[in-house]
Amino acid sequence: MEDILRPIYQERASQTNTLGVLIIDKKQNEMTVTDTFDTVMLIIVKEAEQPVFIKHYTYAEKKAALHIVTEQQLRNWILLGNNKRIFEWIYNGRVVFDRNEYIYQLKNELKEFPVNERKQKMALEFAKLIKRYMDGKAFFENKHYLDAYNDIVHSLHHLARLAVIENGFHPEVTVWSQVKQIEPEIYKLYVELVNSDEPIEKRLELLFLASEFLIHSRMRTSTSYILDVLKEKEAWTFNDLLEKEELLIYAVDLGMLLEYLIDKHLIEVVNVSTKSPGVYHRYYKVLEKN
Repeated sequence: MEDILRPIYQERASQTNTLGVLIIDKKQNEMTVTDTFDTVMLIIVKEAEQPVFIKHYTYAEKKAALHIVTEQQLRNWILLGNNKRIFEWIYNGRVVFDRNEYIYQLKNELKEFPVNERKQKMALEFAKLIKRYMDGKAFFENKHYLDAYNDIVHSLHHLARLAVIENGFHPEVTVWSQVKQIEPEIYKLYVELVNSDEPIEKRLELLFLASEFLIHSRMRTSTSYILDVLKEKEAWTFNDLLEKEELLIYAVDLGMLLEYLIDKHLIEVVNVSTKSPGVYHRYYKVLEKN
């Protein structure tokens, strides 16, 4: 099918805006990587009106998808981890055009996984982990066991991704295969949660006890990026934090994370008087010992 698609990507490759072109073919047992399409063409461009543009093609009972993605969108996916297929596409796609070795350098960067980017991603996964874990705990205490189960499965998934990142790798589509090798303790917790014959209430109770230690032991390393940002100023309002560019990706889960870090004595609340007696502005600061 590549012969049929070649004129399409060659036209794009001739444009100075195009950084690279990859071809990803469907594998027999991994059809979801290409969304069941026989071929995916990934074209990375410097900029475009739309960050993502997708077009579908059919030829002789086969189907192909063209994905045109801006460099900024690609970077966002890599940082946020919300498009897991992109790692598979970059790692295993066939490079058919590579302007100034852009894709070659991108692959090397993904393999090296720079420390600062790793710290950002760890903080992101930890924030999501805490949100799910605390929500699950609240559901459990109110005897909403199925809702608690759903949140705890998600929290374990974030814990698994966190463990992979901590060990210097990007979480991929098959994250549990990675975790089984890297952090078997987390893998075992997950298997026991989903496969145990114990009543759901008992399974959740045991998991809360076991995961508390695993979460707490990763707290300092996982939040170092956020704590370093907070140290730039004496104290912050919550809105100050939301306006800080480095913290934008944490906005949805930041409130719950702050409360968790206050509870763990990494951050403290500073009350600042308002015009109303007895009412205070709530500011946040990193405790000096941290």
